[in-house]
Amino acid sequence: MGSWYWIGLAVGLGAALGVLCAGALASSPLGTLLAVLLAAGGGLLIGLGIGEWGEAIGGAIGGVLGVGGSAQFVQGALRRGGTQLATAIWIALVAVLIGALALIPVVGYLEAVALPLIGARLRTRTSEKYAGLRSLAK
Repeated sequence: MGSWYWIGLAVGLGAALGVLCAGALASSPLGTLLAVLLAAGGGLLIGLGIGEWGEAIGGAIGGVLGVGGSAQFVQGALRRGGTQLATAIWIALVAVLIGALALIPVVGYLEAVALPLIGARLRTRTSEKYAGLRSLAK
């Protein structure tokens, strides 16, 4: 396999690490910043473990994009009443799936592109709070 595969693998694994960091830390803006820094550094190390600087840069970029795409989802789930532990567990399971899918050629690149697009779409579609039965109480 060519270097394109290894760079794509590093990008996909970095994105999975970014999703994992966001699930654990992105409950606040400061936590999101910490998640970005950890995911970028971890993605860099993953890339260096796989290959050389091309893979390292790809892993760092994947980590940042993974946090960028999933932090919106995590914050929305917590804003709507989800618990932090349950949200982190579900996001961790998704991160494992994303990491496994990164082994498929080209999918790592697609994950890094799709995650921020999904996060941007969630940002435009979300309401502030679900009214629930309060609307009937009037």
